[in-house]
This record gives sequence, structure tokens and C-alpha cells, in this order.
Amino acid sequence: MPVSTPSDSSALTLVTPSLLRDWPLPAPGDDKYSRGAVLVVGGARATPGAALLAGTAALRAGAGKLTLAVAESAAVQVGVALPECGALGLPETADGSVTGEGLDRISPYLERSDALLIGPGLDDLDLAEALLRALLEREVTAGVTDPGGGAAVVLDAYALGALGKVEDRLGPWRGRLILTPNPTEAGILLGRDVEDLETAVVDIARRFDAVVSCQGYIAGPSAEAAQDTELWKITTGYGGLGTSGSGDVLAGAIAGLRARGTSGSQAACWGTHLHAAAADRLASKLGPLGFLARELADELPALMLELNT
Repeated sequence: MPVSTPSDSSALTLVTPSLLRDWPLPAPGDDKYSRGAVLVVGGARATPGAALLAGTAALRAGAGKLTLAVAESAAVQVGVALPECGALGLPETADGSVTGEGLDRISPYLERSDALLIGPGLDDLDLAEALLRALLEREVTAGVTDPGGGAAVVLDAYALGALGKVEDRLGPWRGRLILTPNPTEAGILLGRDVEDLETAVVDIARRFDAVVSCQGYIAGPSAEAAQDTELWKITTGYGGLGTSGSGDVLAGAIAGLRARGTSGSQAACWGTHLHAAAADRLASKLGPLGFLARELADELPALMLELNT
């Protein structure tokens, strides 16, 4: 896979169909267990659709198994809406926001997951922070303290907003984080205004020992030298991606690809490209604006087939 290894944010590798064909996804395997399990934690009572979108995208990206852990009052409805998933109820406030309690309910799924996606549909920043702290404490208690050990951890939406508040406790997750901020969230992660997105993405990747996908830029650790950071740029995509739920689809697609056995950087590059290419395809069918986030996920299988043959 011919990718340059820049030492600063000025060196870019363009993510093209040719590059992806030279960087093929893992073989499908013989059954659903060989394609990995994704656990999505999110979905407040008012926003269960975000978890549904992310979970659907994970399955469309080829993940073998999916579990959605959402607010208890929404779990049954989520399970009916997406019968391909397992649906688990988490403790919630009177307003329906997911809390950081009750992780024992999902412990077996946390242990068996290949990719854990946290954030889609969370709606309270303080409670998102409590959730991250509880998940990190659980890993410390379980003895997962080595960087890179355990399932991949993908953070999106309110989980990203809370990440900086738990930075001093991130040891168990360093080396396996994938972050999908928008530019505003990138500024929150860095604690400053983002004037140059390319530089900001690299800075976030280095600060959190993470792979980062932000508005077409992807940064992650170099395969050649751990102290270096590689940088990629997506070459496609329509303005119609700026629609409700689009980011949930992106995070879910990346989680699904990561669960299949890709590296974090490969999952982010493939997932971000597929997300953008799906928008291109929908724009040609429906127009550049007005397509729905859930329609993006439906385009993923055919796009993967075209690129992975």
C-alpha cells in the first residue's frame, strides 16, 4: 500500500480508488463471527435514530454482528426498527438521557466486541463524560491497561465533546482510538480555534494517540515509525453530506470496517471514502441536496464490491 509518511501536516496522500484497490479489505470469512462484532453505545430517548443509523452503516460495511445499547425506554423500539441487531437498555434519567451506570448489563458484549462505538445519540455532555469515565474505569479494573489492548474504540458526537475531560485517564484506550470530529468538535478537542484543518487533524491524532477523520482529512500513526503521523485526504464527496445523521453513518461505517480486522487507519480511509462516494452516487440519482443519511448506508456494499475486486 503506497502511502507516504509525512513528518508534518503539509504532506498528503490522496485517497483514490486506485489507492484503495491496493489496500484491500479483509476477506469476508466463512460466517458472521469472522467479520467481527460492533457494539454501539448511545441513543437517548429523544435520539435513538442516531444509534440506528450508525448500526445500520456498520452492518452495511460488512460487520458480522451488531448490538445497540441505548436508553432503556427506547430499546424495544430500536430492536424492532433494526431486527438484525441485539438491543439492550441502559439506565437513563427522567428526561431519557443515557447515564454512566449499569455497564454490568452490557459487560459480555463489551468483552466480545471487536469495535466499540460510543456517542451516536447521546444528548448530555456531563453524562457522556460520566459514561466515558465508567467505561475506562471498567477497563482498568479488568486489567486492560496496555495501550492498544482490547477492542477498537470509535468516538463520535457528545463522546468527543467529553474526551478532553478524561484525557488524564485515557491510558487503556490510547493506541486504539478512532475519532470522527467535525471542525467544531476538532476545536473543542484542541482547546483552540481551528484555522487550518489539515494541521488540526494531525495535532489531534498526536495528542490522543488516535486515528482521526475530520471533513475529508484522515490522520493516524505511521506503519513505518510509531512517532510519525500519516495524513490522507479524500478526493470526492458532495455538500449533501451536511445533513442530519450523516456523521452517524460515517462513524458506523468506520466501526464496521474496523471490526472486520482492518487497521484503524485503513478503516478510516476506506470508511471516509465510501461515505463520500455514497454521497456522489446519491447526488447523481437524486440531486446534490436532499438525500437522506440512511440512504448513504445502502450504497456501501456495492461501492465496496467495486473497489475490492
